[in-house]
Amino acid sequence: MTTSWKPAPLAGLRECLELTTADGTVPGGVIAHGALDGDPGFLTAGVVAPECGAARPGPDTVYDVASLTKVVATWPLIGTTGIDLETPVHTFLPTVTAEAPGGQVTVGQILAHTTGLRPDTRLDQYRNRTEDLAALICGEDLIACPGTGHRYINRGFILAGLLLAQVTGRRLDELAADLWTRLGMPSTGYGPIGRSSRVAPTEQRLAGAPRLWGIPHDDNAALLGGVAGHAGVFTTAADLATYATAQLAGHRDDTELGRWLARSMVPQAAIEPGLDRGLAWILTADGRVAYHHGFTGTSLYLSPATGRYLVICTNAVYHHQDNRTRLAPLRDLALKAITAEP
Repeated sequence: MTTSWKPAPLAGLRECLELTTADGTVPGGVIAHGALDGDPGFLTAGVVAPECGAARPGPDTVYDVASLTKVVATWPLIGTTGIDLETPVHTFLPTVTAEAPGGQVTVGQILAHTTGLRPDTRLDQYRNRTEDLAALICGEDLIACPGTGHRYINRGFILAGLLLAQVTGRRLDELAADLWTRLGMPSTGYGPIGRSSRVAPTEQRLAGAPRLWGIPHDDNAALLGGVAGHAGVFTTAADLATYATAQLAGHRDDTELGRWLARSMVPQAAIEPGLDRGLAWILTADGRVAYHHGFTGTSLYLSPATGRYLVICTNAVYHHQDNRTRLAPLRDLALKAITAEP
């Protein structure tokens, strides 16, 4: 069933985005909304950033989407590459031994955030080390037995990116670029990208220094040259709307990508009452809605049951590092809208 958006929830989202801009939480932003068999609509507010003058954000404004990388790059590639989710990572990674603490972690546990790997990412601690990165990550002591509980861990998705490259013999950014080309996402790619009024800057790390602009906000993605399994992708609200439509259409039409989404919407681990982790995605509404956030101020929501989606693109880290709290009203309203009965 496909259900179009009604005016009331969209009006509420527009008002919340405008208030979020007016109170200084974000310089501006874009919300894409749509349903299968229809064109996307876009709600906008504010400016791209003061550095960009009067340029207003729109469908083609490029944002650093941070952890949305997990669900627009790594997750679909794993699902379409034929990797067995039950196989331990040491089988795929020649520098990782079966005896290493993380050697028996499975790909499925990585996607479900149940690996037991250390939660602090901190790849900078490996500077001047000569060992392979996968071996370093898997060589650290675990904090829990794999498969025993949910802990959001970037290290697992970094490992997944390395694993994809090893299995296919191609760079992660090349694999992802092919996927995005097939899906019709011309403005999506890994950074760095050139500065312009079309690209939203993020954080100013030092007073008087230039802002991060076209390079990943995530330190660990930057250490990996901008290409990583957990962060580093830049894209637009228009491309994310295209991606969401492809996911929902695949789910309806029982394509390979759609079957992967359906499989990924089976709960794997409880996060808190009412929220579960599927494969990569957060699940709510009894598993009928899947969503994910990016630290920079982005979100993507899918409802296969209604054929609807929502995309939020902001550069909230421009002003604040406590953006999770400050963006909560907008994200909560989006979740309420996507989960509501049509």
